[in-house]
Amino acid sequence: MNRMESAKQYTDKLGVFSSLALTDPEFAAIKERLIYGEVYAEEKLSAKLRELIILVVATTNQTLNEVKCHTLAALRSGVKAEEIKEAVYHCAPYIGLAKAEAAVEAVNEVLTAQGIHLPLPSGQTVTEESRLSDGIAAQKAIFGDSIDTMRAAAPENQKNIQDYLSAYCFGDFYTRKNLNIQERELLTFAILCAQGGCEPQVKAHVGGNAAVGNDKEALLAALTISLPYIGFPRTLNALSCVDAVLPE
Repeated sequence: MNRMESAKQYTDKLGVFSSLALTDPEFAAIKERLIYGEVYAEEKLSAKLRELIILVVATTNQTLNEVKCHTLAALRSGVKAEEIKEAVYHCAPYIGLAKAEAAVEAVNEVLTAQGIHLPLPSGQTVTEESRLSDGIAAQKAIFGDSIDTMRAAAPENQKNIQDYLSAYCFGDFYTRKNLNIQERELLTFAILCAQGGCEPQVKAHVGGNAAVGNDKEALLAALTISLPYIGFPRTLNALSCVDAVLPE
């Protein structure tokens, strides 16, 4: 199957047609043939992870039309509504709450149009009393005892930031249902790569991914599916981080 045939197969299946097909047919064809004719055709990720990675990248980029498009594509690929919501929620500590909220609203439009009742069942597992300790436990499950060292080394006037990181980023989000720790770490990697300028954090989460069982091939596959949406500079910077932490 050539890339034109592959692109048609995927766009027909997922319902992902460019709004520019009539006004800018050549540009639309370049996009469709790269993404659906080449990148999708590699099939190195499950359909679920492929769509969730694109969703978090689109959320990070604030390309809300892509969020809507790939919410529908995810549903057509068998991804549960709860998993879609969790992926978008997971962006919040990295890109800011307001950007995540905008994407949640875009997702909700699609879910409602598909007849899915909102709100979805609760995914929360922590309490107000446990969110800090549970968040620290989630951090240590990925990064080990270095978390204790990092928290202890924080100056007194910065300890609140460490507590927010543990309780909010990890306690409120990493502990939630519907996505496992391997999936969340891979999504975190994709979010950081899409932002650009986060190379220290990218390197940390390359190590975090390796620690939870996501190998270099999984990271390269995540970068490949992200490339059309984040461009070459950010992709190549992230690739350098991967190679620095996990050399060939």
